[in-house]
Amino acid sequence: MRRENQSHVSEFLLLGLPIRPEQQGMFFALFLGMYLATVLGNLVIILLIRLDSHLHSPMYFFLSHLAFTDITFSSVTAPKMLLNMQTQSHSISYPGCISQVYFFLMLGCLDSFLLTSMAYDRYVAICHPLQYIMIMSQSLCLLLVIMSWVLSSASALLHTLLLARLSFCGDNILPHFFCDLSTLLKLSSSDTTVNELFILTVGVVVITLPFVCILASYGHIGASILRVPSTKGICKALSTCGSHLSVVCMYYGTIIGLYFFPSSSNSNDKDVTVAILYTLVTPMLNPFIYSLRNQDMKGALINILSRRTLS
Repeated sequence: MRRENQSHVSEFLLLGLPIRPEQQGMFFALFLGMYLATVLGNLVIILLIRLDSHLHSPMYFFLSHLAFTDITFSSVTAPKMLLNMQTQSHSISYPGCISQVYFFLMLGCLDSFLLTSMAYDRYVAICHPLQYIMIMSQSLCLLLVIMSWVLSSASALLHTLLLARLSFCGDNILPHFFCDLSTLLKLSSSDTTVNELFILTVGVVVITLPFVCILASYGHIGASILRVPSTKGICKALSTCGSHLSVVCMYYGTIIGLYFFPSSSNSNDKDVTVAILYTLVTPMLNPFIYSLRNQDMKGALINILSRRTLS
């Protein structure tokens, strides 16, 4: 079973999480609960936005796409991880591994672009409220989402094509619970210089630039609030931006912790732990943050539950 001179490896062996065997059952239940909470919580957000006409606005249009992205992002890695924790077979086929890399990168980039679009929406709403409806038109919102999908898909495809040209001879053991791109590059027997340069280049476009745009948006929002300091204005800004800012801090905080402060080459435990944070914890917390900190979402949930109770 060989891949026509590209690779001598037909499958990879995922070592999984650094958990002792006697703790497998406890962590399996924990991660299964987190995954189910991620799927159900984000589905509730999508349904609320779909069913409540008060939530048919640009902010919640982006939020519905973010919720869908979080469901699929967790589904790329969590089911396979949970299956491996319950079975003796920890292998993943070469095509399956490459596919997992593609969808993981694509959805991770999509998260970044959607968070940037949401930050721009909040900037327009607070700094240019009179022009908000004209600026954040339906066509612009749709364009931002389409461009997010196109750019994310293109960057992930290029990463995947560059990865597919590498050879993997001999060792096929991945010290991770999914096919992580950086871990695969370390395992490759080919020259990975082009791959590493591309990671740096694309990282600037899909991570650094969106993060800078988000910081600039909130910088302008903060300056706008300070120009007209009032308790009511600050409370309004916090209510509309607090949820989004919390999600941004979690998302970029884990990425900065993983890629700007990497662990030593001899230890992979930190990378695996941080990966759990951004593949399971962050997508799971997003629905709770938007539900508990957002009055519109809480109001929509109460209205729908009241309607169901009366009917």
